[in-house]
Amino acid sequence: MTDMKTFAAIAALSAITMPAQSPAGQPAGSPTVVLQNASVRAYRTSADALTRVPHGPGVVVWLETSLPDKDVRVLWMDDVAAPPVLAALSGPVVVVQPLRRAAAAAPQPAPESSPGNAEFAGMSFVPVFENGRVSVRRAHMDVDAREGFHTHGADIVVVHLSGGEIEDTANGKTVMNRWKPGDVEFEARGSSHSARNVSHPIDVVLVELKP
Repeated sequence: MTDMKTFAAIAALSAITMPAQSPAGQPAGSPTVVLQNASVRAYRTSADALTRVPHGPGVVVWLETSLPDKDVRVLWMDDVAAPPVLAALSGPVVVVQPLRRAAAAAPQPAPESSPGNAEFAGMSFVPVFENGRVSVRRAHMDVDAREGFHTHGADIVVVHLSGGEIEDTANGKTVMNRWKPGDVEFEARGSSHSARNVSHPIDVVLVELKP
């Protein structure tokens, strides 16, 4: 995979104004928040809108390049200026914005499993980039790929590129999750589960949040 870059976010969603209007009267490219908690905010918008609005540091994932034989564009955008490449791009994106936490005593590390010490069959992980706020990877699950039971050592945001059906087992219960392109899920630090792909090949972007 080539031409893989990194993402972006908006500092104050309530302060966003955009001149163009959609047919429904909403600003074109208006963000739709899909995840928000104390650690992170994630929203959907359009790539070209990011050059016209206030923003804060974060990750931008383009959704129109989600097939396995195409590039996935992932871009980091800081809170100073939008990278020039954004002006030439369009289409739907998911933005993942890590939130600064109030200073506190250093947390005890959570027990962690990873592909190196749990059974991960039919899966591949490709590093995209890392900085002081996040570590980003692309993950691919073949048909019937399996994640052995594992525990997350950090908060992780999963951005679904292809969509698909994943059977997930946690706390003694198994559920079927049906994901669509652009869906976002949050896997909390210290949470444990196993998973199996019961549909077509699945591609996601994993955004690991640093404390």
